Amino acid sequence: MKVGDELCTEVCYNLFSRKGADRLQVRIIIMEMDTNNHSVFLLYYHLILVVKYRRNVFDDDMSDYARDIFAKIAPDYNITLLEWDHDGDHVHVMFKAQPNSELSKFINAYKSASSRLIKKEFPAVKKKLWKQHFWSQSFCLLTAGGAPIEVIKEYIESQGER
Repeated sequence: MKVGDELCTEVCYNLFSRKGADRLQVRIIIMEMDTNNHSVFLLYYHLILVVKYRRNVFDDDMSDYARDIFAKIAPDYNITLLEWDHDGDHVHVMFKAQPNSELSKFINAYKSASSRLIKKEFPAVKKKLWKQHFWSQSFCLLTAGGAPIEVIKEYIESQGER
């Protein structure tokens, strides 16, 4: 299927009520599915990283520098940076990955490398963060995109009913 000049994949879910009387068809158009040798996938993630002690250290220059580090490390883990933005004490990142991407290893590698490089490039940060860590130990990683959870649940529950 084509929408404009973009390749799309159309996914249809046929949903049936538990009584089997009503039928609902949900049509989802997914733009630009990714593929590898054995699968088709669309794995989008929203990552939130917080500065240790929630210190307000990020400005535009530091955010650009941190984004460049992310973009440089990401391909080694089959990850593609899509969006990046920051507030004073945290960053929001939207990226896509592949099924073989080791997300926790990538996030830890990024946090380690960026912590070291940011403190080297922006020495004033050390005054606000008196210990060795730049990032909080925790992070928030959310899946993004695709069908709503309720639609998928209903589809799975309807399997075998007819």
